[in-house]
Amino acid sequence: MSESRNRQIVLAQLPGSGPLRLEHFVARDGARPVPGPRELLVRPIVLSIDSASRAWMNGPTYRPQLVPGDVMAGYALAEVVDAGDAAFAADDLVLADTGWQEWATVPATDATPVRRVAALTHHVSVLGVSGLTAHLGLHDVGRVRAGDTVVVSAAAGATGNVAGQLARIAGARVVGITGSPEKNAMLERDLGFDATVCHRDPDVLGALRAACPDGVDLYFDNVGGPLLDVVLRCTSRNARVVCCGAVSAYDDASAWSGLRQVPGRVVTHRLRIEGFIVLDLVDRWADATANLVRHVESGALRVLEDVLVGLDRAPEALIGMLAGENVGKRLVRVADDPG
Repeated sequence: MSESRNRQIVLAQLPGSGPLRLEHFVARDGARPVPGPRELLVRPIVLSIDSASRAWMNGPTYRPQLVPGDVMAGYALAEVVDAGDAAFAADDLVLADTGWQEWATVPATDATPVRRVAALTHHVSVLGVSGLTAHLGLHDVGRVRAGDTVVVSAAAGATGNVAGQLARIAGARVVGITGSPEKNAMLERDLGFDATVCHRDPDVLGALRAACPDGVDLYFDNVGGPLLDVVLRCTSRNARVVCCGAVSAYDDASAWSGLRQVPGRVVTHRLRIEGFIVLDLVDRWADATANLVRHVESGALRVLEDVLVGLDRAPEALIGMLAGENVGKRLVRVADDPG
């Protein structure tokens, strides 16, 4: 990393409704930015690779759409290099939307200070947006209860594996859905899932019904699409559905024709379906983080991280994650941990 150069990964073209490819990105070198009043100059250390990044290319969401020429957006654990007149100090660690680059300026009000822990990567995995989404979605939105049958899609992914483990800790019976027998075996062997289903099974509905003979009480949905239709047809009365992602539709929303036979089931089974964004619950982050730290330190919650090294590998990391390559939270290390 140069002290004066700023390597950046830029969106070269919009992918449209097709799959994301390497040619949609380009690397460029610019000058190291200079912070303005009440801004921080930060050095990203580890980038959080999130499936929502793909949705940001499709149109406005909870943030403006990314357009060609933009530095690819994304959160990172970063070190403060120059705090200017802000209430930070050099060498502080923060979480911020730095984008995919070696240096960034961010408003001090948008930077969240974090404490130094043994594994700094935890701040962008289990203690970051993915872990918070799992905790808040499961407890605050889904209201998980002991004895529930909880189904989690993308269960070997960044949010899904944490949601499943937290459901187990809460006393629920946990069923994970992934795309491979290998991932399913890992969930049952290493993370304590009670059962698993492969969404590629030709009879995935039958497989899920067999895994959930008493019905699904809580569905933690990371993918949307046809799988949502399948799970809704297995719900118990008064079931809750927490929708926090729709990764199956990010590349091609037209591939899914919509829910079948479900509106009537919502009525007859008194279902509650709720979408949420973790930013909606910022006032609950501190409590959720404390619980996550406690579970990690006790050994009840295992941390799964999938780390690629080098800023230039960020596009590859995102594309691979969208294809289901990762197990756990996918990260890109941009710089060494500070001394």
